[in-house]
Amino acid sequence: MDHSLKQITNDKGETLSPILEEHIKNYLIDIDGTICDDVPNEEPERMVTVDHYPDALQILNQWYDEGHIITFFTSRTEEHRAISEAWLKEHGFKYHGLLMGKPRGGNYHWIDNHMVRATRFKGKFTDLVLKNKEIEVFDH
Repeated sequence: MDHSLKQITNDKGETLSPILEEHIKNYLIDIDGTICDDVPNEEPERMVTVDHYPDALQILNQWYDEGHIITFFTSRTEEHRAISEAWLKEHGFKYHGLLMGKPRGGNYHWIDNHMVRATRFKGKFTDLVLKNKEIEVFDH
């Protein structure tokens, strides 16, 4: 599927960063504790043998097949890239990119000029559903 970006401009006619078509989502997905059991960087030998979560494989590959962009964003370091890529391939995960070096420790608060939706993983991948929740926003 084509992931061509739409060129956009501001009200002055200046070019802005391009955006994806509205129906395409850019999924950024953690690895440890999200698609497999949590393995700390200090125990890389476990990264080779950890089992994947079958529901994660099914849902993520479905999203990939639907044309969404799947990028794994992990706190694993660059020295773990080859292990991680081999593990993802061995278990059949389809994806477009692998970003290493996400800050460790959780409590993430992402600030961006593009719309960001966050979904906390709590043990099982399913189809996403819409729910109204309270969020923090900048005061205008």
